[in-house]
Amino acid sequence: MIALYWDLGKPIEERQVADGWGKSVVEKLTRDLRAEFGEKSGYSVQNLWYMRKFYREYKDMPNLQPLAGDLAWTKNTLILDRCQNAQERKFDLRATARLGWTRRVLDHQSDGNAFEKYLLNQTSFDAALPKALASLAKYRTVVEYALKITTMPIGVTTYGTSSRLPEAYRHLLPTEQEIAERLKDWHLPEAEC
Repeated sequence: MIALYWDLGKPIEERQVADGWGKSVVEKLTRDLRAEFGEKSGYSVQNLWYMRKFYREYKDMPNLQPLAGDLAWTKNTLILDRCQNAQERKFDLRATARLGWTRRVLDHQSDGNAFEKYLLNQTSFDAALPKALASLAKYRTVVEYALKITTMPIGVTTYGTSSRLPEAYRHLLPTEQEIAERLKDWHLPEAEC
């Protein structure tokens, strides 16, 4: 069925681009298809527009076409409606196929911004750390800044360094002199030294 919808979406997209097909032509096509195959055949005006969008969104992405082809049409239409870009679409297609998401679960995951949460939780620990240490690192996020140097190992997904603090941020952080002044009377207890 998905392949048939692809095959119907292709000429609609091509004719719309080449000949300027509009709503009236798609409405006539719907009437003709329903006359041939019946009212409950899935050839509503809205569904024909989905078929066109389905073809248009995946025609230049051969790696996503098989994923989309394996899902039910209702899941595909939800993904077409909800996803803002190809990367998000790929995430939803793969997650739905791998995890067996129902349409309701897919809808819930989309409402819960699963894709954005997935992006925020990306780390490079698997590639950067030995397996023995990786499990000690995946469960918390700590954000710190250092003025000069740190000898503690850290894990970050993205970072940048600069020898000078940008002017726009100088008012947000204390100067080196202010930090030194604040720390001059601060001493660790003997047991912690």
